[in-house]
Amino acid sequence: MAEVEQKQVARTVTGTVVSNKSNQTITVLVERRVPHERYGKIIRRSNKLHAHDANNECNVGDVVTVRSSRPISKTKHWVLERIESRATSAPEVVES
Repeated sequence: MAEVEQKQVARTVTGTVVSNKSNQTITVLVERRVPHERYGKIIRRSNKLHAHDANNECNVGDVVTVRSSRPISKTKHWVLERIESRATSAPEVVES
């Protein structure tokens, strides 16, 4: 029998960076709009993904595209593909 190799295409999603405090890791919030199962109203659902940022180039508020990859750590299964747009200004830090 002839064996045919099927190469899986990596899944890509776009979201907003909500944290970059870890070294070479960003947390990306991915929102999607889905209809409510019973009532049909459009509601927002979201997931937080941990992605590998090798050069530590992302900041909070950036819109980024990440792609799925092999597991890099316990929770990190995504890799930064590109930065779609930069945040307009740095977030303000309130000291008390």
